[in-house]
Amino acid sequence: MDNGVAQVLALVGERWALLVVREVSLGLRRFNELEAATGAPRAVLSDRLRRLTDAGVLRTRPYVVPGSRARHEYVLTDAGYDLLPLLAAASDWGERHLGAGSPQDVVYRHGGCGGRVTARLVCECGEEAGPQDRLVAQVNR
Repeated sequence: MDNGVAQVLALVGERWALLVVREVSLGLRRFNELEAATGAPRAVLSDRLRRLTDAGVLRTRPYVVPGSRARHEYVLTDAGYDLLPLLAAASDWGERHLGAGSPQDVVYRHGGCGGRVTARLVCECGEEAGPQDRLVAQVNR
């Protein structure tokens, strides 16, 4: 399999994987918290957490609740944080095309000023390219 879109979609191209990444980015770390927030069946959630951890999107760290056995919680890696623009873009697209006028569950904001963050296409020359602009795909197969 190539290292492009197909490989990315194989890892995060289904509902539960991206919801897990979103919830971990919002501060939920423990299995029961993720299960409640996503609504994923236990077996599915367990599988997605394992796949995301194996792929380096999440990592685990131990924690202990007094009187209980040691457990693991999940945190984003740099690869996990690099998926946040994808979530912001999906949120933008959903607001424009699926839920016009409906408040979004999650709005991405800049930690420095509190302004809303949106996904944009920016050329390496620094110029912004809009979705309606002519984009040329370079195929490297």
